[in-house]
Amino acid sequence: MELIKKYFSQLDAGQLAKFEAMLDIYSEWNEKINVVSRKDISNLYLHHVLHSLAIAKFIQFKNGAKVLDLGTGGGFPGIPLAILFPQVHFTLVDGIGKKIAVVHEVTSALDLNNVTAKHIRAEEIKNEKFDLVVTRAVAGADKLLQWSRKLISTRHLHLYPNGIIALKGGNIKEELALLPKGEYAEYVAVSDYFKEEYFIEKFILYIQA
Repeated sequence: MELIKKYFSQLDAGQLAKFEAMLDIYSEWNEKINVVSRKDISNLYLHHVLHSLAIAKFIQFKNGAKVLDLGTGGGFPGIPLAILFPQVHFTLVDGIGKKIAVVHEVTSALDLNNVTAKHIRAEEIKNEKFDLVVTRAVAGADKLLQWSRKLISTRHLHLYPNGIIALKGGNIKEELALLPKGEYAEYVAVSDYFKEEYFIEKFILYIQA
């Protein structure tokens, strides 16, 4: 929790309480359904919560925005971002039902009324548009663009045009090379925001859609 306070000193008491509650909630559910590596649960705040919140250092979501967390797994990056931006609506989707079941339980326990969780694949989403798609460790940049483009709204609220914001690790230039010629993308190192060693070679990739 000290890491969260260190980089997000503006949090109010309610937000701090929600972040503090996450460890017990995830620890309990992780004993039943392995949504976070069991050897990694003690690093929940560094490896999962703070990593998710790197997106908030890259872009400040506007009130009223609609954000899709594609392949949310156990709720990352969507749940930490939903705590940070209570006036933004987040839709968290995953093709694995047991993971979405955990997301339902976590969002209920945290009383997050700005989150909708669905057991659905991106290709199955109909009649719904989003300002931005966020994701972590789901697929290559080309697949993310293919799945997301039809889901992106033409209404622009942010300084960055609507698109995809993906948390990536490893060789970011290989990710960029996956994109079709002419697509606009840029990236920033997470270590520009957070100085912990864990974030070396971790990046935020933005793809305009």
